[in-house]
Amino acid sequence: MTKRNLTCATTAALSRAVRALAREHALDPAVRARLVLSAAEAAGAALRDGGGTDLEWRYDPGEGLLTVVLRTPGEAGPAVADLTMAPDAVTGGEVVWRLPASPPSDDTADGAPDEDALAVEELRAIVAAADALTSEHRRLKDELAETNSGVLALYVQLDERDKQLRTAHGQTLRELEDALRPPPIKADGLELAVHYEPAGTDAPTGGDLYDWFVLPDGTVHITIVDALGHGVTSTRSALNVTHAVRTLALEGHRLESIVARTDEILRPFDRSVMATVLLARIDPASGELWLANGSHPPALLLRRDGTARYLEARGRGIGFPLPGSETPLTERLATGDLLLLYTDGLTESRRDPIEGEKRLIEAAHKHLQSPIEEVPGAIAEDMHTVILHPDDTLALAVRLTGQ
Repeated sequence: MTKRNLTCATTAALSRAVRALAREHALDPAVRARLVLSAAEAAGAALRDGGGTDLEWRYDPGEGLLTVVLRTPGEAGPAVADLTMAPDAVTGGEVVWRLPASPPSDDTADGAPDEDALAVEELRAIVAAADALTSEHRRLKDELAETNSGVLALYVQLDERDKQLRTAHGQTLRELEDALRPPPIKADGLELAVHYEPAGTDAPTGGDLYDWFVLPDGTVHITIVDALGHGVTSTRSALNVTHAVRTLALEGHRLESIVARTDEILRPFDRSVMATVLLARIDPASGELWLANGSHPPALLLRRDGTARYLEARGRGIGFPLPGSETPLTERLATGDLLLLYTDGLTESRRDPIEGEKRLIEAAHKHLQSPIEEVPGAIAEDMHTVILHPDDTLALAVRLTGQ
């Protein structure tokens, strides 16, 4: 290991010494320039105060490392903040740099270049490095711009694909909803309309379903079902209920027996099904109305003169303890009367069913004379101005025309 030292009294002398040892060990000109500048900055304050600076360097051929040690006297010590070349160690008045280097060589025989030539060489190296960095920065910027352009194009493609998927998904959901709706029926003397609104936009149906059909004797049967839960699972339960009710009604079973019989039919296949049910039979010719209930909200009857009341029929729903209906409630509709059948999502959107029932009467009054196809949706819109408890909502309106 070779070791040498030198005392420098001026910044110029220190710079020449550092430049010479750096060139002697074949340091890259850019590295050499940074080392010269850093040594001058570290010892600058001490040299300006008239103190000398010791410069020591040693080369370890085993590790191929050049160690440069700068010692400055005085209490302030070396200025090491923000040096161009960060030191490897700073202890007291010493600043240490350790650099990969070649063994020392003596090129004085070839005529060593003067200080100006070395400074120019260093400047060229620094400019070349800066140019390389600028070129690399430009290349990276171009690549980033190209990447951003590609990412933007990908986002556009993904957004377009997302729109296509949403459109296809929405179309599928609408088709599914339409498939679950029974076909419209014609019954002279009656007008019927329905409105359905799911609790969430991601599912077209829930547990709220309806069914209507004309029985062989000319009466119109209407089933309203609200199965426990939301989404496809509750839809399946509600479909099972409506299909069972339709079969029993067409077989001629008495209205008050259908809820209990439906529970008996479904229990072996799905013991988890729970649903409230409201059954209505209407004779379009006479206006005679029969209602059978299974834990469902009562129907609302709004007379054409504006009087309104809820038709309370007693019974327990499917899957409930002791399911079934008691004696059907009977009523006679007059021309212009409006009957509203619904699920609890219509009246309990604000979590207060009593307050909801009062608001429902007000909304029904407001739309009593509206065309029947507008009535259910308009009433639901009025009831859902504020929704604190989102739920599937079904509203079905029946008006006796007397024609």
